[in-house]
Amino acid sequence: MKTIGNVILALMLIATVYAAEDVVSAVHGVITKIDSGTKTIVVKTTDGTEHSLHFAAKTTVHGADASAKDSWHGLKEGTEVVAHYTTRGAEDTTVEIDKVGKDGLKATDGAIKDIDRGGKTLVVKTADGTEETFRLTGHATEDAGKDMARGTEKGSKVTVYYTEDAGKKVAHFFEKI
Repeated sequence: MKTIGNVILALMLIATVYAAEDVVSAVHGVITKIDSGTKTIVVKTTDGTEHSLHFAAKTTVHGADASAKDSWHGLKEGTEVVAHYTTRGAEDTTVEIDKVGKDGLKATDGAIKDIDRGGKTLVVKTADGTEETFRLTGHATEDAGKDMARGTEKGSKVTVYYTEDAGKKVAHFFEKI
């Protein structure tokens, strides 16, 4: 009976490790290097930190040229992006890359008026007093619940990166400013 208990405990620990590895993180910055040989991109944040991310065949790219024949979907050095990635072992692998700017994510600044992680909504009050409501994507909801979003409660000043879908604003990422 003790052996069965030990096996169950070991399986639970293994499941916990694998679940922890599937956590999606995000980084906002500029692509400073693309290496097609190793299928990696380097994203440099405003604080100077560089993140080397593996570009997988299943990586989704939003806001870039979907018709581009290369594996980079029109992304190039100097492109501002939000990269969502998972960590397995020592390798960070992109799950989704969102281009920021022309043909990509739009950005707006404001203060959080309300955030409902369960209902996946975010309401931001802009400098001119306008309230904008965003639906949070799965990644944005996950990001909002993690340490990176500490301090992103009511009243926090944030930049929201979003798209519009059928007249609704969809937040893909937001960060404290």
